[in-house]
Amino acid sequence: MKNQLLSLSDTVARIQAGETLSIAGPEALLAQLPRGTWIGGTTVYALTEAGGARIDDRLFVTGFPDATAATIRHLPTDALSTLADGYAPGGVSLVLIPAFSSAHSAFAMDGMGYPGLFDQPLMGWVTGVPVEEIGTTAPAVFDGATGQRHGDGALVMHLALPAGSTTSLDIVNIFTQSNNPATTFSFAQTGFTATNVSVGGKIVNLARYITEKGLDTRLPLVANYAGALINVAIRAVDAEKGEVSFFAPVVAGAVYHLANPLEDYAAAFAAQIGAGGAGTHSCNCILNYLYGDMAGQKTGNFTGPVTFGEIAYILLNQTLVKLDIATA
Repeated sequence: MKNQLLSLSDTVARIQAGETLSIAGPEALLAQLPRGTWIGGTTVYALTEAGGARIDDRLFVTGFPDATAATIRHLPTDALSTLADGYAPGGVSLVLIPAFSSAHSAFAMDGMGYPGLFDQPLMGWVTGVPVEEIGTTAPAVFDGATGQRHGDGALVMHLALPAGSTTSLDIVNIFTQSNNPATTFSFAQTGFTATNVSVGGKIVNLARYITEKGLDTRLPLVANYAGALINVAIRAVDAEKGEVSFFAPVVAGAVYHLANPLEDYAAAFAAQIGAGGAGTHSCNCILNYLYGDMAGQKTGNFTGPVTFGEIAYILLNQTLVKLDIATA
């Protein structure tokens, strides 16, 4: 794989050369790209070789030169459960979903139960918009094969790889669970919003509890899913309404701990990922970018789009997702 931050004209040249690409960038630029073997998603933020940056006039391009075939599918929300039907044996699949869409919600809530979902690496991200345009501008995905823009559904690229290829899909979560019983929560219902929550066996209103305790909502709730620490980021707290909204669903019965605070986001990533990352297809969360003040800062050699949700089989928050492909 080759990651590059390119101009519109250079991106067009790579498409016209017949390359298989995943492209991230502003909608105005994505809309000008010619048809080809590519999928695209909207975001104006990226982690580049020089550090985090806003890329209003450029596109972040990842090439897959080792792919022997690529099939692009747009799946409406009611067809998301067929996602794995297009898996190429021994291959990998990439998926892009617009933030705040019905597909975003459906995939987050039901994705773990889709038939065959875990049968091959599934990596992707949730597309976004400039933070000042949230609520007024809709995120989108672009199907390079047809030239169509979609504001909902999932755009999937199934890649076939040479025989003997190996793939590695992994996440980097810099957060750890606090052991404080006062910030340990369990929920009675699965969903993107919550009112009441159990804290130490006592039922309280979560929004008012967060407000009264002065909890730092930049920190995610962290649960242990079969040995993997998975974050759920807090989107908003409405104490008057008594409701908390999240960027991913909390799961009924799971135990969540507020994360321990971090002194330095970029340093925490660098400590976990080391010097690797060159040639890796990766994405990192917009919340890490904003809360960690990552503009101009590097997270090792991992470059890629800054996203409104990360996908490593399931929807993730405040996480770096990375995919490596090695051919025999």
